[in-house]
Amino acid sequence: YAETAHKLMLKLGYPHYVTQGGDWGTWITRILSLLYPDHVRASHINLIRGHPPAFFANPVLYLQHKLSSPSARETGGPARSHWFVTEGRGYAAEQETKPQTLGYSLGDSPVGVLAWIYEKLHDWTDGYPWTDDEILTWVSIYWHSTGGPAASLRIYYEAAKDREFGVARTFEYIPKVKLGLSFFPREIVVVPKAWGRTMGPVVFESEKERGGHFAAWECPEELVRDLRVMFGKGGGAEGVVEGKNGYGVEIGRTKL
Repeated sequence: YAETAHKLMLKLGYPHYVTQGGDWGTWITRILSLLYPDHVRASHINLIRGHPPAFFANPVLYLQHKLSSPSARETGGPARSHWFVTEGRGYAAEQETKPQTLGYSLGDSPVGVLAWIYEKLHDWTDGYPWTDDEILTWVSIYWHSTGGPAASLRIYYEAAKDREFGVARTFEYIPKVKLGLSFFPREIVVVPKAWGRTMGPVVFESEKERGGHFAAWECPEELVRDLRVMFGKGGGAEGVVEGKNGYGVEIGRTKL
């Protein structure tokens, strides 16, 4: 997936670019940074994992983490993460091991797809008031896609089997690509800010009071604001792509 995205950017004429991702977009964004650090100039993610800072690897970050007072989001993080690990990720075990079996079932029942998807929309968001139209829009994408519902399952199986560039590699420190982090309190796994700093050279951080796993849908204005700050004038990733100032360029009379 990362290779395809990279080749697409090159084909479109962008030898240098920046990325943003949540959910699987986070893992693809991270693998892009790992494989193509000379092309990916900066990335921003909102599904954050990382590792607890280790004393001998990063003593300053370790002490900062131990001595800082946790935020409200960080205080509630262990309970939220424990819920997901113990009660919320059964779907992933099925999709990582028997995706095609599940795919036949979902492909045979619109109600089955509705139940499978709506469960996540309900449990993974921060009390978002889903409308019927929104729910049906999401479910219809799975049901009416060319590949059918099963197409969305296989990435779990493929990533679980990939020992070279699986999800575990995305937790690593990637040194050459500037990193921005937006922390949302109802993400499926909620970690301290210090954990995110073990993933790369962090140039932007933002801790939100609301929002969950589908932040780009729940509160898009929050995510857009963070990107504008990170890549805009004075931001930590301003000017990372040569010729682009973070605010846009004038083309004729249109500002992009």
